[in-house]
Amino acid sequence: MVTFENVSKQYGDVVALDDFNLEIAAGRTLALLGPNGAGKTTAISLLLGLRKPTRGLVRVLGYNPRDLRAHSAIGPMLQSSGLPSYLRVSEAIALFSTYYPKPLAIGRVLELAGLEHLAKTRVTSLSGGELQRLYFALAICGDPEILVLDEPSVGLDVEARRGMLETIRGIAGEGRTIVLTTHYLEEADALADRIVVIDRGHIVADGSPAAIKQTVGRKRVCFTSGWEVDSALLARNDARVDFRDGNSYRLSCAAPERLLGELFAAGVQLEDLTVTGASLEEAFLHLTTGHDSNAA
Repeated sequence: MVTFENVSKQYGDVVALDDFNLEIAAGRTLALLGPNGAGKTTAISLLLGLRKPTRGLVRVLGYNPRDLRAHSAIGPMLQSSGLPSYLRVSEAIALFSTYYPKPLAIGRVLELAGLEHLAKTRVTSLSGGELQRLYFALAICGDPEILVLDEPSVGLDVEARRGMLETIRGIAGEGRTIVLTTHYLEEADALADRIVVIDRGHIVADGSPAAIKQTVGRKRVCFTSGWEVDSALLARNDARVDFRDGNSYRLSCAAPERLLGELFAAGVQLEDLTVTGASLEEAFLHLTTGHDSNAA
């Protein structure tokens, strides 16, 4: 459905993408993650036809992204839209709906975006969170085959964010293709069935959220105990104490079964014991070591 084939993009001497290859199949929800300057924004701009690649091919449904047939298949949610300030919310949705062959009913769009009570409000009167919901409405109003969401929940309160994520899940459940970028790694973990991590213009990881987390190769062991740290035991098990607050411990290690076996054999009493895999944030930092931890 979306293809990047040997794509490179340069801005003067700066290489934003370097021999970048990516295929996005229909019906998938893909989260594109990476540190600042990794190339995510460039990749999205190329997908939307806002920029041209220096080398290589980008195709949407087999068409050049600048082709009208590609444009009418994509619903982009960007951080700004250039809306005329005099428009009301329902008028803005009506205007953007004309760009698509089979748009959704305006009432339905207002409902999905949680904007029913703001239908007659002028764009200039909207708060930051309300404006973000309007940008989401403009992305979905055409009932597009491909939804491109750039930081969809930025500026939303907890309730509005939860509602938007539920709507996105519903759209994904209808078989739509979704490409998502987000600062909130837990959001990518919850929504995406495929995660692509970009670093310095290259893909450094590509897989399911579970597969990405497994790249860390370590698990988290948490417990409460009067145990005093035994450095030799930790070294034997390639374990380290990541956090300690009184009798509360958080350790990380590659083989928690062996570590716990030694602790139990030594008669150490453990309470509130949990063993979990790495979080997506830990995996992200592991894959992009030495870079800004911002995932935009």
